[in-house]
Amino acid sequence: MSRRTPLVGWLTAETISLTGTRVSMIAIPWFVLTTTGSATQTGVVAFAEMAPYVLAKALAGPLVDRIGARRVCVATDSASFAAVGAIPLLHAVDVLTFPLLVALVAVAGALRGPADGAKHALVPAVADASAVPMERVTGLAGAAERLASTVGAAAAGLVVVAVGPAPALVIDAASFAVAALLIALTAPGGTAGAEGPDDAAPYLTRFREGWRFLRHDPVLVAITGMVAVTNLLDQAYVVVLVPVWAERSGGGAAVIGLLFATFSAFAVLGSVIAATIAERLPRRLVYLVAFLIVGAPRFVVLAIDAPLAVVLAVAVVGGFATGFINPILGAVIFERIPARLVGRVTGLTTSLCWALIPLGGLAGGLAVGGVGLTPALLVFGAAYFAATTLPALLPQWREIDRRPAPAASEVAVAVRDPSAV
Repeated sequence: MSRRTPLVGWLTAETISLTGTRVSMIAIPWFVLTTTGSATQTGVVAFAEMAPYVLAKALAGPLVDRIGARRVCVATDSASFAAVGAIPLLHAVDVLTFPLLVALVAVAGALRGPADGAKHALVPAVADASAVPMERVTGLAGAAERLASTVGAAAAGLVVVAVGPAPALVIDAASFAVAALLIALTAPGGTAGAEGPDDAAPYLTRFREGWRFLRHDPVLVAITGMVAVTNLLDQAYVVVLVPVWAERSGGGAAVIGLLFATFSAFAVLGSVIAATIAERLPRRLVYLVAFLIVGAPRFVVLAIDAPLAVVLAVAVVGGFATGFINPILGAVIFERIPARLVGRVTGLTTSLCWALIPLGGLAGGLAVGGVGLTPALLVFGAAYFAATTLPALLPQWREIDRRPAPAASEVAVAVRDPSAV
């Protein structure tokens, strides 16, 4: 087995799994919107998926540290194959009611949370086994995520138009099966910190230790708070605001796919460049500027009913900028967490970053229903601007420019030296 096999296998599994997820992110909202005509019900389905996702991801951290990230990935991705695959199957036999759809989406979210958390916890072990700097691994992870978003969005737009949104979910189901197989064959045996002095400690003890570490680290708290707010706004944008805009502008699912694919394609380019040079960049400045570019302008161009060419141009610039966020964010997070706590602390940070996402779809649906699409877009854009400029006023954000040398008790890789979105 090649030295880089764990990295290549992990990146491939992530790309395939995320591609399927991106297809479902377009297919499910479009399915609900076109069959019910209700933006509110579209938001309810998004809530039904994301609430269990966030809760399960937070609670699974101690189990990831205890039994190993690879085992958790394989088990949950295999179960997700069955849960997601049931949606197009039941729709094909005409027994998929709205409550049953909500239930299946909730089960899928509850399974995907631990799966994503476990894959995230594998990063230090993958970097160590492959002898690759952490910022390069997190940069490549960001590129894989953006590539998956590009392919998934484009595929969703084409497949939804060709065969409908429910059959398109077959792609998502298949992606879980392939990812489980790849992780089983190529991933390191467990998390970087699966073995530790508290290995036999009770579940609640392990969970509390991770929570104590997180809440006493001001940098992790600051990052988590800001990303949680921007994720809520992004969720409203993706699952409600853009689909409603596309429907009312006459563009349909094809335009949704084109917009997200354009954004993601240039995010891939930004991520690849960032993976190469991120360890030499001023982290705080790049992080803040990137968020300013990728945030409010996306909402404003839709609100003013700009031509599609302008909307796509903003997606190009914003996508490129967002590619620089995950390499910096991921490296900062991993280098601050002791290896034996990586599963539970990253599980908590990522789940808290996603904690407000279940409210994003509901907020977007209620805002459109209450004040209309244009005011809703302007309000959400203003909120994004406020959330991304606030860190400039917080002193703890200066610490993200510090690159501490890894110690024996910290996450380290053989060569010195994240998600979002």
